[in-house]
Amino acid sequence: MPHLPHTLTGNVHVPAPINQAARDFAPGSDEALTLRKEIEKVAGEVRTLAHVIGGQRIESTDTTPIVSPHDHHHVLGHIPTVTDADIDAAIDAALAARPAWSSTPWFARVSIFLRAAELVTGKYRDELLATTMLGQSKTFHQAEIDVNELADFLRYNASLAEELYSAQPPRSTAGEVNYLDHKGLEGFVVAITPFNFTAIAGNLPATQALTGNVVVWKPSEKSALSSDVVMRLFEEAGVPAGVINMLHGSGEQVTTRAIAHRSFAGLSFTGSTTVFRHIWKSVANNIENYRSYPRIVGETGGKNAIVAHPTADVDAVFTALIRGTFEFQGQKCSAASRAYIPRSIWTLIENRLATTVATLPVGDPTDHATYVGAVIDEAALRRLQDAFDKASATPGHTILAGGTSHSETGWFVDPTVVVTEDPTSFVMQKEFFGPMLAVHVYEDDDWSATLDHVDGTSEYALTCSIFSTDREAITEALDVLRDAAGMTYINDKPTGATMGRQQFGGGRGSGTNDKTGSVLALQRWVNSRFVKETFAPATDWTYPYMGR
Repeated sequence: MPHLPHTLTGNVHVPAPINQAARDFAPGSDEALTLRKEIEKVAGEVRTLAHVIGGQRIESTDTTPIVSPHDHHHVLGHIPTVTDADIDAAIDAALAARPAWSSTPWFARVSIFLRAAELVTGKYRDELLATTMLGQSKTFHQAEIDVNELADFLRYNASLAEELYSAQPPRSTAGEVNYLDHKGLEGFVVAITPFNFTAIAGNLPATQALTGNVVVWKPSEKSALSSDVVMRLFEEAGVPAGVINMLHGSGEQVTTRAIAHRSFAGLSFTGSTTVFRHIWKSVANNIENYRSYPRIVGETGGKNAIVAHPTADVDAVFTALIRGTFEFQGQKCSAASRAYIPRSIWTLIENRLATTVATLPVGDPTDHATYVGAVIDEAALRRLQDAFDKASATPGHTILAGGTSHSETGWFVDPTVVVTEDPTSFVMQKEFFGPMLAVHVYEDDDWSATLDHVDGTSEYALTCSIFSTDREAITEALDVLRDAAGMTYINDKPTGATMGRQQFGGGRGSGTNDKTGSVLALQRWVNSRFVKETFAPATDWTYPYMGR
């Protein structure tokens, strides 16, 4: 990779970021009709995807089919399996690209990703939406906010990069100058991205690359269709060959081989807590072999709570339960999956909740009427059905709605509400990552004890919603639940963090809490050198106290 000319000078300011507005996709609207044509086009193809290593597309005769979750007989494409040789080639390509890329001015790197944002919302918008809807079973609305978020990530990260690189020491004293030289990490970094958000799939490698790093990116095989589009638009935006290398196939194989390499410098991971902990242990076991200590960033599981005070607005609580739990089949790390409802409110919403959940439209997400699509694969369906069966067989548990699944055509799980008398039940502890809500009804005067259950029952600490119109109750909840969530909502559902307005991340078993949406998320991928230059250096080694 040739060195880019570094002739630009001046204090560059990037455009002020603005969140991409979501379109409604009303039936018959221009945007709906245009997108439907793209859906038909993508659905009518069987795409052959490839690894992208050093700017070259590497195909294989050994492939795995990509199917649509809501129509698992429909093959959308094929992805290549990954070999150790592919992984080594991707690492080599990244390391070869590093010298030129890490010395490229930050505003030149940022400009590439600002162009990528325009491609997301322009040329590639409908293709990203169609591949996300078909490959990840997202509705019009869920796909739209997902793709828009990718553009938001790229634009706001550009602005945050300006903030990061502009942060310098206070003005130096006479005779010297002090400054920070920011660069990417020494070596290559790995991005392991999940199936559930096209935005996250693009944001992780883009954030690493924007801050001067070279990347080996392993997207989920369940989102390979949309990830391939993201890779193509990165290339068109001007990301140089070797800066981002995409490998399909086994995430375990890629991470195992990558973290054994001496030049492994960091990992950005979104996925299960169990997998992340295993990776962390493997990195620790190899720590003596690295050139430097790797940066490990993870956003993992969640068991996100909605906790309502007796003064809560009943309709607001009800809406949050439906939207927070069942949008995108509950396959959001931030989705509501447990709720603590006072008896006075429960008597008002129990029947309404049961009826609404039982009648939520489940089906093909490309149908305008659909609210709940399919879960991502058969393993997810079986995991949820096992939880329903266990709850049905456990005393003190009642299936209020749902509790069934259907796998003939797609991986459909009926939206389900389980009511438990036990605030520490497995349904209140475990993450099931699907359209399942566990509810515990507490007595109105047990508010304080209930907060202790919210804090202590689950190992996770990602999001939490507090509903109340009593300021004293809100203050108490914020105090007790301070460590229970990295993102706390008051009188709102626990999903839907917006770039530029909320900073997202969680602690405990939910991750390293690096706060996407803030400069902290970029800072993790920067390795800084402090430079002091003296204009009149000392020429006498002695000091006055020596009396010479």
